[in-house]
Amino acid sequence: MNMKKNDKPNHMDHFKKKVGFLDSLKRREEFPPEQQLKLLPINNNDNILDIGAGTGFLTIPAAKLTDGMVYALDIDPNMLKIVYSKATNDGLENVRTIQGEMKDVPLSANSIDIVLASLVLHEIKPLSETLQLINQVLKVKGYLACVELEEEENPNHNHPRVPSSKLEQELNKAGFEVSKKLYPTDSIYVLIAQKQN
Repeated sequence: MNMKKNDKPNHMDHFKKKVGFLDSLKRREEFPPEQQLKLLPINNNDNILDIGAGTGFLTIPAAKLTDGMVYALDIDPNMLKIVYSKATNDGLENVRTIQGEMKDVPLSANSIDIVLASLVLHEIKPLSETLQLINQVLKVKGYLACVELEEEENPNHNHPRVPSSKLEQELNKAGFEVSKKLYPTDSIYVLIAQKQN
């Protein structure tokens, strides 16, 4: 079957739509990044890892709260270019980008104080393996902040979701203890978990 050039899905269109969503005013108003970060005890020398950083929605505000390193991890190099550009424009010298998945992260064990995972864990398979890798890079008593969409009773979409009860179980199995559970909107939940040992 021959496809005309115009019939091909356009990667750049998809990328632009994704960037539009990630940087949207609606998302910022629903649950502002600064409000998300206030849920964590961020100290001025903390090292932070933002998993699935996207356009730097949390990376950039986090880098303004610490003199430690903030690592933006994403599989899409185009997203990381946006993060780098934002960090440069804001004069932030403590942002480093890492392309790949959690298994590709070149960070030492027990080197990170806080891991951020906003609207990304539902895309990861197997989740348990990734949570183990997060546990490895986190310092003892370090924090993992997970923001996800709660599962709906009658879903009218094809987007995968991780129910908060399932994520809490997975976190416990991976050596975390959930210290806070919040619902900032009807559909969004936040779990703050602490590495136990």
